[in-house]
Amino acid sequence: MLRSLHYSIDIIRDEARQLVQKGVVSRQQPIYTLCRHIPAREWALVETELESSGFLLRDRVGDLMGREDWEND
Repeated sequence: MLRSLHYSIDIIRDEARQLVQKGVVSRQQPIYTLCRHIPAREWALVETELESSGFLLRDRVGDLMGREDWEND
């Protein structure tokens, strides 16, 4: 039986944040660079969620992540 996966915008943001923290992706890169780190069979679901949330694949990863709060300066 196949399971239906659902990617919420919060899950996508968390994944992007983790990739930026690891230094794998830059905040300045376009969102479509995330496709290298998400399985191809799941990318269509991610792309659909991004579009329904008002994001374009050419937007920056930093735009997707939104505002970050810093504990220490």
